[in-house]
Amino acid sequence: MFYGQICPLDKQRKTLERRGTMKGLYFQKSSTNEEITFVFQERENLPVTEDNYVKLQVKACALSQINTKLLAEMKMEKEFFPVGREIAGIVLDVGNKVSFFQPDDEVVGILPLDSEDPGLCEVVRVHEHYLVHKPEKVTWTEAAGTIRDGVRAYTALHYLSHLSSGKSVLIMDGASALGMIAIQLAHHRGAKVISTAGSLEDKQCLERLRPSLARVIDVSNGKAHVAESCLEETGGLGVDIVLDAGVRLYSKDDEPAVKLQLLPHKHDIITLLGVGGHWVTTEENLQLDPPDSHCLFLKGATVAFLNDEVWNLSNVQQGKYL
Repeated sequence: MFYGQICPLDKQRKTLERRGTMKGLYFQKSSTNEEITFVFQERENLPVTEDNYVKLQVKACALSQINTKLLAEMKMEKEFFPVGREIAGIVLDVGNKVSFFQPDDEVVGILPLDSEDPGLCEVVRVHEHYLVHKPEKVTWTEAAGTIRDGVRAYTALHYLSHLSSGKSVLIMDGASALGMIAIQLAHHRGAKVISTAGSLEDKQCLERLRPSLARVIDVSNGKAHVAESCLEETGGLGVDIVLDAGVRLYSKDDEPAVKLQLLPHKHDIITLLGVGGHWVTTEENLQLDPPDSHCLFLKGATVAFLNDEVWNLSNVQQGKYL
């Protein structure tokens, strides 16, 4: 994820409001869908802020991967698609039905998938439900750069696996942005945390964390047995929660070499789950055979899918998606 600050001076507010047009960044796919180009386009000044909408001066915007596959599935493809959705900024104006914000509030949020406004623009218009107040001591870039993975981690641990004190949690790829936030949230809830590292640098980073992790499993050389390590750490009981970073679905002959080295097989995840455990997966194409399902049934375990966009879809869009 890359991010940067824009519009650094609050004095620009009056200038922004006087402008008739402003530039925003969009991406355009080629006719063959093989190449993506980025272009700046002139945009007319935003309409009067009404109802539950907020006009926001953007101070920082994060650049996350654009999920073109999801856009196609949602039938939301168009010639030009706005770039940058994780934003932080200052409220300029609010609609007559807005109840959570007022002008000069500092906020952070994620623009919805169907937003017409790019985050990489000086001013955007967004529904208040996609924003929250920015903590005072958090910088603009920190807010915009962490909001997406923060929501993902909180969704995984709070909503999908009901994390509580005393639980044991395996967080795969703990040195990633999602993994690091998930580790901090798990420790905050009083959980025992185990994590995997994909390189020596990641391992050293995780070992320096305070509070300390219960165990860091180095999977960089492909020799570590994640299931065995977790069972050993939990006295054979298995972990209560697993947050994966992808899994292998097939045999070694059918998987790419890189995936073989770093990711556990789905059978390993099922093996290391404890009774009543929760497996939160980012693998959208997860396939479970009848023996896998039977093993999960015997453990009373559950599988939940962590969809990055589930909170950013309107009710109408969710109906289409489902």
